[in-house]
Amino acid sequence: MLKNMPAHGGQVRQIMRSFPEAPQPFVDLSTGISPYAYPVDQAVIGDWTRLPEAEEEEALRQAAAQAYGAASSDMIVAGPGTQMLIALLPVVLQAKRVTIFGPTYSGHEQSWRNAGADVSIVTDCSSFENAVDQPNQVCVLCNPNNPDGRYLSIAYLRRLSERCAKSGSYLIVDEAFADFEEENTVSLLPFPRLVILRSFGKSYGLPGIRLGFLVASKNLADQMRTFMGDWAVSAPALTIGYQALTNTAWITHIRTRLDDDMTRLNAALTSAGLLVYGSTRLFTLIHTQQASELWMFLCKKGIVTRVFPQRPVELRLGVPRNEEEWHRLERALSDWASGSR
Repeated sequence: MLKNMPAHGGQVRQIMRSFPEAPQPFVDLSTGISPYAYPVDQAVIGDWTRLPEAEEEEALRQAAAQAYGAASSDMIVAGPGTQMLIALLPVVLQAKRVTIFGPTYSGHEQSWRNAGADVSIVTDCSSFENAVDQPNQVCVLCNPNNPDGRYLSIAYLRRLSERCAKSGSYLIVDEAFADFEEENTVSLLPFPRLVILRSFGKSYGLPGIRLGFLVASKNLADQMRTFMGDWAVSAPALTIGYQALTNTAWITHIRTRLDDDMTRLNAALTSAGLLVYGSTRLFTLIHTQQASELWMFLCKKGIVTRVFPQRPVELRLGVPRNEEEWHRLERALSDWASGSR
């Protein structure tokens, strides 16, 4: 494995500089971003020439409220990606004790540690429930979880929210990969101490426009918008986000395609003798004692996956974008299984 691995998925060029003989174009399966990009109307490119309008942001927030099941657009905060919203939460909530249900996306831990909070990582429901019952805490979980796909039911999250309301703690639910799930945690709002994060770029295959949402009680949403100030989201992102979120037929169609893709991906991994440990519709996690070797083997084939230095038996793979990428991955896995290394 390389030294100075990127902290997140992506950064393919940085990684592949260490594999100069690998075939191109590189196949990036490291991010868990949908391979199906929402078809952007090229006319919105002209939006770069002006400042965003307040009415456009309100229209986007109304579209997000409708898409996510929020009672009001006042509960929606639009930001330049959920990472920015994650970084701002310690500033707004001002908590000094934080418990994270891990292992999960490292951005949460890093943001709270940067703010000087005492951060604990727990890995079972009982320990997380104990933290929820403690006063003046922030408790963070991802649902579905990244990278293992762990999923907690709406009924369970309701109970956690009720317990947080009693203890005076906050529950933050990061639903970056939830757009293709059946249940909707936003429907639990408005609990005064429940905060939900929703990613746009992952589900709609457009991470580069940097758009994400926070959904919470009106008071907390107002505070977040105040901290972010005017023009937090670009005019093109406002336009594209509105178009995509109001096109419910498109996201429904993509969900069906991803069901087929995950069946194909997990079958290819299983055929290669690899253990599928967990998955969502956007990524699969495998457990193997040879995770580092498999990661390097795939890099040499021009295929970048997600490896976790702190958890050396895990490897996460996203969904290929087209048949050429599928064939390259399936051939590589077949070569790995046959010992052609």
